[in-house]
Amino acid sequence: MEFKASQIAEYIQGKIIGDENAVIKGFCPIEKNEEGNLSFVANEKFSELIEHSNCSVLIVSERLLKDKNYKPTIIAVEDAYLSFQVLMNLYNDMIQDKKNGIETNASVHTTAKIGEDVYIGAFTYVSENVSIGKGSQIAPQVFIGKNVKIGDNCKIDSGAKIYDGCVIGNNCIIHSNTVVGGDGFGFQPTEKGFRKIPQLGNVILENDVEIGSNCSIDRATIGSTIIGEGTKIDNLIQIAHNVKIGKHNVIAAQAGIAGSTTIGDWNQIGGQVGIVGHISLGNQIKIQAQSGVNNSVSDKEILYGSPAISAGDFRRNYVHFRNLNNIVNRICELEKKSKEQSDE
Repeated sequence: MEFKASQIAEYIQGKIIGDENAVIKGFCPIEKNEEGNLSFVANEKFSELIEHSNCSVLIVSERLLKDKNYKPTIIAVEDAYLSFQVLMNLYNDMIQDKKNGIETNASVHTTAKIGEDVYIGAFTYVSENVSIGKGSQIAPQVFIGKNVKIGDNCKIDSGAKIYDGCVIGNNCIIHSNTVVGGDGFGFQPTEKGFRKIPQLGNVILENDVEIGSNCSIDRATIGSTIIGEGTKIDNLIQIAHNVKIGKHNVIAAQAGIAGSTTIGDWNQIGGQVGIVGHISLGNQIKIQAQSGVNNSVSDKEILYGSPAISAGDFRRNYVHFRNLNNIVNRICELEKKSKEQSDE
């Protein structure tokens, strides 16, 4: 596919500096610097690459531009990063090879309700009373349990497993080998060992949720484990039974959230963060990678460390920790001098 700079500028409402007829055939990072491609510059540390870039067209944040001649055609916008993402999404929609129909080797129960333009790949198993909304794409080798509801325009990749009774909203993406609705980790200690507590609830993914590969989202003991609208979950993440996560959170790889914890909206949780059970996290919280959270957290906190404390306290305390050996030596010297003076 080929696009002119003028077409791109019109779509993202940008201002052209240079040749409006410049043609691009693809995308590339600014560092790769390839003729015939489109790239973007939104960060000042890359601004020196703008002037002599071989890219045919660059989308650039207005604040980075200077009054000079540039080799590539420039499309000036308020936020180059956001504008570039808009274009990439448009391009992705154009090249998507959406399929429809049920492949021969798929197994779909007669009671399942399949919407219009749905694709179900080979060796996928769709159980009793499943509902799949229009336009959804179910890749080969997916398991969908009894009474599962899947909304419109969802994408479920190969190897994903959705257990009985779970609900998937519209426009959700579940990547390969993720398990939605496995049993929660519930056991009662007895004299004869740990006895399993039945896990009778389900998992609900609200609209526009994306789950990475190799994640486990456990069903509730009673009620629902809930992942809120617009939340994005990275790969290799464990979310335990009865967890309730609000809207528009992002959770990075290898995080673990223990049972019955409630998380608000618009939080950012770093990689390998551990969160204990039965606590509440507010809204707009940022948690640094590898932090361990063992107490409830108020809105807009920034946390570091294990156990996690406020970012400011962590940085101040860390300065002292790095100097701990010197501090101990100074204390020992002071004690020695104090003792010598008392002996006199």
